Amino acid sequence: MEPFRKLTAVAVPFDQDNVDTDQIIPARFLKFPRSGGYGQFLFHDQRRAEDGAMKPDFVLNRPDYKDARILVTGENFGSGSSREGAVYALYDSGFRAVIAPSLGQIFHNNCFKNGVLPVVLAHDTVKKILAQLHAKPGSQLTVDLERNTIAGQGIAETFKVDAFWREALLRGVDEIGLTMSYGEQIAAFEKDYHRQFDWIA
Repeated sequence: MEPFRKLTAVAVPFDQDNVDTDQIIPARFLKFPRSGGYGQFLFHDQRRAEDGAMKPDFVLNRPDYKDARILVTGENFGSGSSREGAVYALYDSGFRAVIAPSLGQIFHNNCFKNGVLPVVLAHDTVKKILAQLHAKPGSQLTVDLERNTIAGQGIAETFKVDAFWREALLRGVDEIGLTMSYGEQIAAFEKDYHRQFDWIA
C-alpha cells in the first residue's frame, strides 16, 4: 500500500447525500477478481448508459476531472453494506482522499485499511469547499496528513484523524502491518513481563 503523506491533486465535487456502497460499486461486479481493477466499476450505474457508453454529463466523466484524486461529497457517503469493494473501486480509480460531512462507519474504517484517507469536516465547511470547486472546475486541493490540513482555493482547514490509523497511512501499512512493525518492542515487553511474573505458566 502506498504511503499517504501529502497529496496535491484535482478535487471533484460530488455533492450527493446518502450514497451507499451499492452505488459506489454495484454488487454484481464484486464477483470479478481485484487483479482486473475495480476502478472500471466506480459509480457504474450512474456513470454509464444502458449500452455501456459513458454519460458525458456525469461529473467524473468530464474532462476537468479525469485526473481527480480527491473526492468531496455529501452527508453519509459510503453507507449501507460492509463491502470493501467500494474502497477498492475508489483506490483503483486513483482516489486517495474522500472529504465529507459524515461517512458510513464501516466504509470509514475500510478506507484506512486500503490506503484512502477519509476526512470528516463540518457540513458548512464541506459546502464551502464544494462551492469553490464548482466555481473553478479542475481546481486542486492539498491534503496534508503530516499537518492534518486541507488547503487550496482560499480554503484552509484542519481535520482530526485517529492516531493509530494516521500512523498506518503515513507508513503505508494496514493494522496488521503497523502492529508487526513494533515486533522488537513487543518482544522486549513480553520478555520483561515474564521476568517479573515468572510464576505464570
